[in-house]
Amino acid sequence: MFKSSALVLPAAAVAAMWAGHAAAADKPAYAAPAAWVDVAPIPAAQPGPETPATQVLLDDSQTRLERSGGTYYNRRVVRIVKTEGLAGSGSRSVSWNPTAETVTLHTLAIRRGDQVIDLLQGGKDVLVIRRETNLERAMLDGRLTASVQIKDLQVGDVVDWAYTVHRTEPLLDNRGQAFERMGWGGKIGRYRVRLEWPQDNPVVWKAGAGFPQPTVTKAGGFTRLSVDLADAESPKAPTGAPLRFQRVGELQASTYADWAEISRRMHPLYDKAAELAPDSPVRAEIARIAAETKDPKERAFAALQLVEDKTRYLALSMGDGGYRPAPADETWARRFGDCKGKTVLLLALLRGLGVDAEPAIVSTTSGDGMDERVAAAGQFNHIIVRARIDGKSFWLDGTRSGDKGGLDQLRPPGFRWALPVRAKGAGLEPIEQPPLAEAQTETKLHIDASAGLDKPAPVRVEILMRGDAARAFNRSLETAPKADVERALKQSVSKSSSWITLETVDWTKTEDGELKVVMAGTGTPEWRLNDDLGVRELKLGGGDGRGATFPRREPGPNADAPFVLRYPSYGRETMEVVLPNKGEGFIVKGANGDDAATGYRVIKSAQVVDGVARFEKVTRSEARELPFAQVEAANAAIRKAAYDVEIVRAPKGL
Repeated sequence: MFKSSALVLPAAAVAAMWAGHAAAADKPAYAAPAAWVDVAPIPAAQPGPETPATQVLLDDSQTRLERSGGTYYNRRVVRIVKTEGLAGSGSRSVSWNPTAETVTLHTLAIRRGDQVIDLLQGGKDVLVIRRETNLERAMLDGRLTASVQIKDLQVGDVVDWAYTVHRTEPLLDNRGQAFERMGWGGKIGRYRVRLEWPQDNPVVWKAGAGFPQPTVTKAGGFTRLSVDLADAESPKAPTGAPLRFQRVGELQASTYADWAEISRRMHPLYDKAAELAPDSPVRAEIARIAAETKDPKERAFAALQLVEDKTRYLALSMGDGGYRPAPADETWARRFGDCKGKTVLLLALLRGLGVDAEPAIVSTTSGDGMDERVAAAGQFNHIIVRARIDGKSFWLDGTRSGDKGGLDQLRPPGFRWALPVRAKGAGLEPIEQPPLAEAQTETKLHIDASAGLDKPAPVRVEILMRGDAARAFNRSLETAPKADVERALKQSVSKSSSWITLETVDWTKTEDGELKVVMAGTGTPEWRLNDDLGVRELKLGGGDGRGATFPRREPGPNADAPFVLRYPSYGRETMEVVLPNKGEGFIVKGANGDDAATGYRVIKSAQVVDGVARFEKVTRSEARELPFAQVEAANAAIRKAAYDVEIVRAPKGL
């Protein structure tokens, strides 16, 4: 895992230690806040008829970014208003990386009238534990958590909690960043943010939509941004909007000048780690691949498969392992590595095979709108390889597994932006993701009713998967017992078609990665009498009158943002019924046409051909987003489509 240097806090973005504490520690210290921190008085509670179970009286975040590291102070004062507020208020905790951060606990106290009950007592009841929250994902970060259980908490009590964390990052010249996000329910009595830095240590900052415009002052050699609000309300993110529009009420700040600076600082770490020893066993793998083919694409794909299949994923982010990759030889020797280790191993292989390649850092979760944000190393959490062959870029991720079919079968990942790691530095580059050229999933339900309407009918269900859909399913086939997979497949069909009894389940794989599942059995189709027409009908789907429409938004920042669509997506659904008497007199009822009003291109057809009633629906996304101006038309189309039915209608007398 590529470690973020930001520490997410309950009400602020990052917490940091007061200036003057430079050494990292595995236990918190106990002291008053640093002299530069302005300790605020607690505002009086404001009772009201709609007061929630807990009421935040003060949310105070103060940050100092210096050349010696990042320093953040956080204080949150909460009043317990109702009995319901006791359950979620019984403890306070803070987590930190003991090799890069130090924590100081200032206050944890209950204020009950004029009485102040000290709960810290110099650390008497503070429990420090190492809690690996991502262990099941093969990720170890070594973070520690200091936790305090609050005893004898009562309705009417005010809980006062304040601490600081100081962070250094020598590998990156102690560059730092801060992210403040307004994200709470109800009103806060006083909301204050102070961000300051020495005037000789410039900071790039940006206030996003919905965040109050800070006041900028200069004094004592420092520049300070300040926001101080009474009865503050958090702006609400627009429902269904792309991520870049969801980031409302946010303040960003960074001591990086630009993205190129991050790229330059990362380069020596990866360039050194990708060097192979003269007697490295990896050189034998390079020679083997080189002897098998001269095609650079085939060489690159063979190198990727080697990294994917011969080294398992395990992230070790303790110490400086969050940014410094393990050497390629070390990763190969121990046969495991995180994204950094797998990246340098893949780089070593590609360079030895004469393939132009470079590392590129990305965000797996926050890529949308990356180009609109301040440059900060903490924006990224993953690293991959960009290989260039014949003028085309191929994005290779060694943490994947099971890729088949060659380099041209790999689709660009959905990370949106990548930052190449180069000696001279680089800016962000978009990762272009074209629409899918063929369906990733194709499902077909085939019913042979040729023996008669009241006869048991042979049934076959086929599922064809390509690309990542096939890769994900193939991994489940390799890890789960065959009987469990068969059971899950049968149950997935019975949920929507309980009249079908499946007896056999088989699957086949192809060299290019396609996977086909075929399930066979019998069923008794439910042909029901239409009293109005006096004929029997078989309803196969649709017509429930409900559709998942795009929701209406309340007024607020970015309320007119587009709606996010599933992209890329491409699927095909087919239902076939072999009819009695070669289909003589049978008709079908169903939609026919091509419509893109919903943001997805949907092609439907219903027909009887050669004695077979056939319904087909193809759904494909061609864009990532639906413009806000098109939402009403899209919702109308969704509501209309919800009443579409797929019906086979028999002739009278049958």
